[in-house]
Amino acid sequence: MNHVSGRDEVPAGNVALVTGASRGVGRGIALGLLAAGFEVYGTGRSIDQADLPREIRRLRCDHLKDEETAHVYEVLRSEQGRLDLLVNCAWGGYEKMVEGGAFTWPAPFWEQPMHRWTGMIDAGVRAAFVCSAHAARLMTPQNGGLIVNISFWAAQRHLGNTIYGIAKAATDKMTSDMAVELKPFDVPVISLYPGLVRTEAVLAAAESGAFDLSTSESPEFIGRVISALFHDPNLMARTGQVLVAAAVAKEFGVLDTDGSSPPALTLGDIRDGL
Repeated sequence: MNHVSGRDEVPAGNVALVTGASRGVGRGIALGLLAAGFEVYGTGRSIDQADLPREIRRLRCDHLKDEETAHVYEVLRSEQGRLDLLVNCAWGGYEKMVEGGAFTWPAPFWEQPMHRWTGMIDAGVRAAFVCSAHAARLMTPQNGGLIVNISFWAAQRHLGNTIYGIAKAATDKMTSDMAVELKPFDVPVISLYPGLVRTEAVLAAAESGAFDLSTSESPEFIGRVISALFHDPNLMARTGQVLVAAAVAKEFGVLDTDGSSPPALTLGDIRDGL
């Protein structure tokens, strides 16, 4: 299977793994890929209780534990013998944003609780690295596949807190360097930036007026964009790049679940405190 040639002829049934698929963006990506014809495997600590259709293969996994991640790939090898798409979405950075009545998310780095480092760097960046290493062992022999790392504008300016910026900048650098090493095997690696996504947490915050949802994206929208990228016959030309999901959607004519075309945010549109 070659990643570039014949993409338009690839039938439905490509195997996708979405980490952090229990809720939020990860859940939406899993749903979007399922609707696009992928055989979807989803991981998460609470995946057994997630609101997902039975067609999605659930694999309970705490990606802080390497042995549990390894088991996920053992199942993939046993049941499929291949992996065509990995979406690294596992992330513990938004947990415990309020502690003891205090909103600690925007605190200066010297006042940040160290669990936030664990949630963003270990459960985020490190988990993506380990999952990508396992995926590469499946993708390089087949000379094809795609790895997508979900990232954000915090890689490029201060947003919220220092640890957040470190995590996203590390994700983008990881994407760039992995792309160099995987290029001879026709396996592209992409960093993908969502916009304001209507996750459970964002919808709850919007009720109090914290967010204007008029230009927001559904979680499934990101899955639709990833599917369009996967089927792009010229995707290798983008490997190592940072892409904005809504900009990719406009290029390929991808619409959101409500038929809308979300605007592609730029760095200037992003405000502090997110």
